[in-house]
Amino acid sequence: MKVVSQSASAMQKREGADQGDGKPRLLVEEAVGLSTIGEQPSKIISEVSRAIIGKEKVLENILLAFLSNGHVLFEDLPGLAKTLAARSFASSVGCQFKRIQFTSDLLPADITGSYVINRGTGSFELRKGPIFTNILLADEINRAPPRTQSALLEAMQERQVTIENESLVLDEPFIVLATQNPIEYEGTYPLPEAQLDRFIMKISMGYPKPFEEKEILERRANRGKDEVQINQVVSKSEILEMQKATERVYVDSEIEQYIVQIVTKTREHKAVEVGASPRGSLAILKLSRAHAWIYGRDYVVPDDIKSVAVEALSHRLILTADSWVRGLKTNTVVEDILANTPVPKVPERKTEANTTKQ
Repeated sequence: MKVVSQSASAMQKREGADQGDGKPRLLVEEAVGLSTIGEQPSKIISEVSRAIIGKEKVLENILLAFLSNGHVLFEDLPGLAKTLAARSFASSVGCQFKRIQFTSDLLPADITGSYVINRGTGSFELRKGPIFTNILLADEINRAPPRTQSALLEAMQERQVTIENESLVLDEPFIVLATQNPIEYEGTYPLPEAQLDRFIMKISMGYPKPFEEKEILERRANRGKDEVQINQVVSKSEILEMQKATERVYVDSEIEQYIVQIVTKTREHKAVEVGASPRGSLAILKLSRAHAWIYGRDYVVPDDIKSVAVEALSHRLILTADSWVRGLKTNTVVEDILANTPVPKVPERKTEANTTKQ
């Protein structure tokens, strides 16, 4: 199945198509190639695109993280719809959503919850914190001290929380979407490498293009209110089934070797002090499987690896002091590695279609 271009330049207006506000909408199908994406994933992205305009590739990456059962770190400027994206995704898949605003005085118990005494019965009762949800937005996570940040570590890795020596399993799915501001570092606590490594990918929303920003204004003017009504298009149980489906996607040994070569080169690159760990290899594996599945294949091809490698590896690299001073970005390093790594030839497999027939 051929995957069409995902370039934003392909976006067009379509007469008569709207999102309930009476205005033409951007043609999402042309922007991200939804005609080649499975029915359920395309419904999710199309529904969330009613609120998030012009960021279909970003929405696809968030969906890949969902299907890979991984967490996402947003590093971006304020006001670029990170919270709206998280809330809209939760609404579209029927998941519970909670938000924590991280501050310097936030305590671990404010996240996990604690036992409090019931004056009526005289016994202690557990009051669960906001971490007991399906989709958790950790807003400005680097503004909380390390002790508070560490309260997320067990939940992100083990999908459980320990309170007073009692381990409580979190409901599935459990996804953390964390944000941090790349321009304000005063009064912040940089995330340690061990915690950064827990995020399956780091992505950025970026500014909208002028015509996209105009579309935002038009929709808001016609809607008459700030809130965008996002409908549930799939159920939580369907999301769990989609996660299981991605685990059945075939990965050839040549593809596995390709992943290993890319990650190994991050450790050998002259601009890198510390390269990606095996957790980075696993992140690429899981994300590439999800990418293949939503594009109608039950096997991974090299293009799947290339589509996810930058977001999966960039936050796992530590540059040398000289590279950092010169302003080199980890994204550039990963792109350079991809450009200089031989692409394996993998024979095309017959796939059992999991998408809507075209």
